[in-house]
Parts: sequence; structure tokens; C-alpha cells
Amino acid sequence: MSVIYVLLAISIAVALVFFAAFVLSVKNGQYDDAYTPSVRMLFEDELLDQESQSDIEQKEITQTKRTNQ
Repeated sequence: MSVIYVLLAISIAVALVFFAAFVLSVKNGQYDDAYTPSVRMLFEDELLDQESQSDIEQKEITQTKRTNQ
């Protein structure tokens, strides 16, 4: 029965060590994303280009309908 108490104490100690390592890494900025903000601008431009392209196509369709009538 005493083995269970020893294993329980060891598992809690290991869990605390991993938790402390996680907290320290977060405070040091280990998980900060430095890549995505620099690339996000490129993805937004593609979305805007697609929207403006669809707007242009819609205007052309509307003008074609008007000239055919």
C-alpha cells in the first residue's frame, strides 16, 4: 500500500515540473507566432482581389443585359 503513496507523490512531482516548464515557456514567448502576421497581409489581398473580381464580373453582366434590352 505504501508503494501507491510513493508513486502518487512522484506523479504529482512530475506533473508540477511539467506545469512549471509550460508556464516558463509561455512567459518567455516560446509560443508567440511571429510568422503568421507577416503572411496574413498576403492572404487578405487574395480575398480582396477575388471579391473585386466578382464585383467586376457582376457589373459586366449587368451592362450586357442593359445593352441587349
